[in-house]
Amino acid sequence: MSTRIAFLKGHGTENDFVIVPDPENAIDLPPAAVAALCDRRAGIGGDGLLHVVWSAAHPEAVPMAAEAEWFMDYRNGDGSIAEMCGNGVRVFARYLQRAGHVAEGDVAVATRGGVKTVHIAKDGDITVGMGRALLPAGDVTVSVGEHSWPARNVNMGNPHAVAFVEDLAQAGDLYTPPPFSPPGAYPNGVNVEFVVDRGPGHVAMRVHERGSGETRSCGTGACAVAVATARRDGADPAVTGVPATYTVDVPGGRLVITEQPDGEIEMTGPAVIVAEGEIDADWWTDAR
Repeated sequence: MSTRIAFLKGHGTENDFVIVPDPENAIDLPPAAVAALCDRRAGIGGDGLLHVVWSAAHPEAVPMAAEAEWFMDYRNGDGSIAEMCGNGVRVFARYLQRAGHVAEGDVAVATRGGVKTVHIAKDGDITVGMGRALLPAGDVTVSVGEHSWPARNVNMGNPHAVAFVEDLAQAGDLYTPPPFSPPGAYPNGVNVEFVVDRGPGHVAMRVHERGSGETRSCGTGACAVAVATARRDGADPAVTGVPATYTVDVPGGRLVITEQPDGEIEMTGPAVIVAEGEIDADWWTDAR
């Protein structure tokens, strides 16, 4: 394997990522190396890493290769593996477009959360078909300091706990994972969203992403928030036949989430490539 490793840096509503193109899946990315790349002081810096691989070249994606040529091998900022990242999928698609692998229009992307349909619009925004939300039964509570709130359990291919609060400041610093109960509700950890109302069909959120801490945005989290808000508001498109659309403000910008009557959730927002370069070979050797 060559020691020359290219990278790019991109973000979606300021949820930022290190992008490592590796079609043949030839680059070893142990957790420590991923964490080093995502380190904001000693590395490139990012909330996570997008490993760009041909689906046919990655053992986890081979079953999806007939549907999607490219696999988003997503890693959290601490190096752990995650099922999905909604902002990451948009940035992943933007990279594929920039590299000439895809054009405007629809493209399928394989993820650990299944194959996602992405639409690259002429106006620059990217819409991702995020799949359907699962709403596991059972009461969940999340806490920050002395405050506790009931939370809606929503699974978007990864787990979320959505809590409605009076003020986003009540979420604290979100550096560490907010405690939740019962302990068995999320055996592999959970993304926790704190939500306030801004107006009809309009909410704002902050999020602790497992493995990353507080991030400027979370695409799957925004989808979970829209679904939880719709149910709180008495809206269920599967029952009414009417799509439910929410504008979700995140610290890094704005996303528009629509839940269709068939359950499919669509997320629309920006995706930007900021820079590209090459990882220093000696630094990489030490990082690994």
